[in-house]
Amino acid sequence: MGTAGTSTDGTAGERRQLINVAYRLLGSLAESEDAVQEAYARWYALPRSRQDEIVSPGAWLTTVTGRICLDVLGSARARRERYVGAWLPDPLPDHAEWEHGHDTDLADQMVLDESVTMAFLVVLESMTPAERVAFVLHDVFRYSFAEIADILDRTPAACKQLAASARRRVRVARAPVTAAGQADVVRHVKEAWETKDIAALVDLLDPAAVMTADGGGMVGTVLRPVEGGARIAQYMVAIADKAPGLELLERSVNGVPGLVARRAGVVMTVASFDVADGRVTRIWAVRNPEKLRPWVRAD
Repeated sequence: MGTAGTSTDGTAGERRQLINVAYRLLGSLAESEDAVQEAYARWYALPRSRQDEIVSPGAWLTTVTGRICLDVLGSARARRERYVGAWLPDPLPDHAEWEHGHDTDLADQMVLDESVTMAFLVVLESMTPAERVAFVLHDVFRYSFAEIADILDRTPAACKQLAASARRRVRVARAPVTAAGQADVVRHVKEAWETKDIAALVDLLDPAAVMTADGGGMVGTVLRPVEGGARIAQYMVAIADKAPGLELLERSVNGVPGLVARRAGVVMTVASFDVADGRVTRIWAVRNPEKLRPWVRAD
């Protein structure tokens, strides 16, 4: 992606774009930051004469970031097999809902759209590394297959096939309901959870609903998905019984309505939901404290 004549001065402004690309490829803020930092390290390691030959430093940085992310994805499966319990992508808060503070925080740089919803990111996790890179860069960020071929070291035609295969996986996932429709369901879940109303929760949960929790072995939680609306409702009430003083907040999670559970001012859980026909079909509950760092300022 790009050669001939520019200075290094324009590279700093590319960081936000690179972080957005890397997060969609990796689902982890920490890994995304590491990938972008490594890309910048490689840029500044180039001789000045080589930097001056590069037409678009941003395109060069995207290529390098994409290759680094591809390597990370290649090793991620093995690392996640060693992960305690289920692994979920990092949940993202909406900075507009936070207390005003450090505007340079990593999560502040994320563009919240349909490509970062938890449901979408979970589908991306089912793809091969090459499919994920081809699909995200082409369908989300509108890079050409010729540019993607440079990252994947494949032909543009092969990259087009990879993106098409990934697209078929995405089509299987149902289109999300409107934010307003989801907010209503999430609010009712919150109210039923607060009152420990199992019958109301069962009515709000699809009979085939699935709840997946990510504690990373650092906090107590179920290690396997809880299946069935009735079982999930019972589990939610049991959590409320064991955590007196638990406070539930309606907050945007990865750009869509979700819930934040807080106790004594500390965020304990961030929950994302998938809703169909007025009922919750999936719950993704992130409890790993390392993944909740961006939420410490949630009010």
